[in-house]
Amino acid sequence: MDIVVKGRNVEVPDHYRVHVAEKLAKIERYDHKLIRVDVELFHERNPRQSDTCQRVEITCVSRGPVIRAEACTNDFYSALDAAIAKLDTRLRRAADRRRVHRGRHAPISVAAATAGLPVAGLDDVAVASTGTATATAVEERPEEHDDQPWHIARAKVHPADPMTVDDALFQMELVGHDFYLFHDKESGRPSVVYRRHAYDYGIISLDT
Repeated sequence: MDIVVKGRNVEVPDHYRVHVAEKLAKIERYDHKLIRVDVELFHERNPRQSDTCQRVEITCVSRGPVIRAEACTNDFYSALDAAIAKLDTRLRRAADRRRVHRGRHAPISVAAATAGLPVAGLDDVAVASTGTATATAVEERPEEHDDQPWHIARAKVHPADPMTVDDALFQMELVGHDFYLFHDKESGRPSVVYRRHAYDYGIISLDT
């Protein structure tokens, strides 16, 4: 398992990289097919957000679904601990679901499978995952529009293998987003599932 640590607006010292590797060493017990773990550090320069100025995002890429977690605190060490705690929960849920598909237990609902997962913050709305999580996303450079008041900070293209609504909801919970774009296996339409209240969900489809 490769661990890649990088920073945005911050330099990552070698001793922190070692600390990250030590902290993440135990997660392979949930999935022995993990290929890579990306750890990204962000520093918020706004002094008004000093309590949550350090953010850590962790993304696990394997042969199965992509699993993601993030946390914000006033230092990178506690943010890493909080993100790993969320990641640990999501990896355990994914491992339980794999056992369900192998026929060891009766199938469970998405609400039951994702119970206890923390609700994502507003930052997740801007970067929700798309399509199947079994493939690596391709990040594209957005076009610059100097004459426009808005700015697209990130653009990604994901493969869109068909999946059921239940699978899309589960994938959404694993990456910690508030919505998830997917290709509905039953209707054949591009669709979005989204979180409404607690574990109440909604779905939007395009009539193509």
